[in-house]
Amino acid sequence: MRLWLRGLACQALRSSWGVCRIHTQPPPPPIPEVVATWEAISLGRQPVPEYFNFAHDVLDVWSQLEKTGHRPPNPAFWWVNGSGTEVKWTFEELGKQSRKAANVLEGVCGLQPGDRMMLVLPRLPDWWLISVACMRTGVVMIPGVSQLTAKDLKYRLQAARAKSIVTSDALAPQVDAISADCPSLQTKLLVSDTSRPGWINFRELLRAASPEHNCVRTRSGDSVAIYFTSGTTGAPKMVEHSQSSYGLGFVASGRRWMALTESDIFWNTTDTGWVKAAWTLFSAWSNGACIFVHELPRVDAKTILNTLCRFPITTLCCVPTLFRLLVQEDLTRYKFQCLRHCLTGGEALNPDVRDKWKSQTGLELHEGYGQSETVVICGNSRNSTIKSGSMGKASPPYDVQIVDEEGNVLPPGKEGNIAVRIKPTRPFCFFNCYLDNPEKTAASEQGDFYITGDRAHMDEDGYFWFLGRNDDVINSSSYRIGPVEVESALAEHPAVLESAVVSSPDPIRGEKNQEVNGYCHWEGTSSSVFASYGNQCGLLMKPLW
Repeated sequence: MRLWLRGLACQALRSSWGVCRIHTQPPPPPIPEVVATWEAISLGRQPVPEYFNFAHDVLDVWSQLEKTGHRPPNPAFWWVNGSGTEVKWTFEELGKQSRKAANVLEGVCGLQPGDRMMLVLPRLPDWWLISVACMRTGVVMIPGVSQLTAKDLKYRLQAARAKSIVTSDALAPQVDAISADCPSLQTKLLVSDTSRPGWINFRELLRAASPEHNCVRTRSGDSVAIYFTSGTTGAPKMVEHSQSSYGLGFVASGRRWMALTESDIFWNTTDTGWVKAAWTLFSAWSNGACIFVHELPRVDAKTILNTLCRFPITTLCCVPTLFRLLVQEDLTRYKFQCLRHCLTGGEALNPDVRDKWKSQTGLELHEGYGQSETVVICGNSRNSTIKSGSMGKASPPYDVQIVDEEGNVLPPGKEGNIAVRIKPTRPFCFFNCYLDNPEKTAASEQGDFYITGDRAHMDEDGYFWFLGRNDDVINSSSYRIGPVEVESALAEHPAVLESAVVSSPDPIRGEKNQEVNGYCHWEGTSSSVFASYGNQCGLLMKPLW
């Protein structure tokens, strides 16, 4: 293993985590040999190995490099709670703690490879430990958001036939209320400093567990995680990903779209139950970067901005909704001395938000697009030319096209379905299937393509322009209207803070363009003035609250 060189600024950052770069864009350091190999697989230039386990083949490799002095013992994980408490683990410490957690899963919980565990925790270090422990034991993790109701939990536990669940004090009562209706559920693991009848205390067992554990040998195609889709069109579906689809599929986008290196500290504010938390885990750690986490018991713009000032965070990822909140603050009062790369995804980014962020911080917002079923489909990579309002270009190894309802490729400028080519060769960084739902799996394919369910057009330069979900597009007298386009137009008005555009049904035209309802939140402007602005767009405006 050869050593790789570092600039003086990177060395200072490694040694103290307090000396930072200021909005400069130095050339990226040479790619470590091991990362270059993973990236070649991610790009489809080398075959996927028959056996692969992210904990053993990636995390333990970084740990070994630390032990041999080929990598400084920098934090691989850095957690803060806003009250002065911090947790920092190097890759070596992460390995030790996750092996102890693996012994808890195999020992008291009695879990075996292929068993399924539901993981519903707020932003606590235990979530990352248990996720890695699942990989070490071959247990399939099923993340969920902490806002799940008892009905949601019951549906997911029954559908997935989960044998175990891990959660905190807040959600434990709801699990108790429905556990009798979930016959597959055998163990309930509690992440808490107190005990609860019928539950196993994870933290107590972790302290007593052995740090010695042999990682199971998993095939590249073995299941690593199951995500329930958001259920926008019916009941949530189970999306199954493999050890390699996630474990290797994010290496290239981690370097290109996220622009991560060993010197970076990456903060993604997403909830642990959303797929973007896994995107961060696999992309950051495969590239040797540090994952930064703030507990954020509630989303607060000032807390996020002050955290960016206080800690040497180099890379930030938030959903566009959160950036819309951030740009309402006076950003010139905050000095982000280390922040150099900003990412967003999960919903459409209004060009107005991007312009406000860039004008006040000097930093671009690099939008990316993907789904629970995929890794990053397309994005605006670092150092690329950004067209405001575009999602960027296709992310390799995907061949992304705009197709019609029969799966035929459409020419540039034509609106259609965003599709990923899966024939004759299905990309390895793709979901295995919708579990127990072959009809939905088959319905997601048309001709040689997987159909995302989102609509867009591609321009002559290969940039994709998002229009909306298939079921969101407004059809008025055969004119197709993308809600995102109308919302972006409304966002340009200085009085608008938020807007959501829906249609009014019409028995003749289908949906009236003149009566598309825009629900908005505005301030400092009378409703009559704002309604007048909305009418210029051909909309009937109503206040959000």
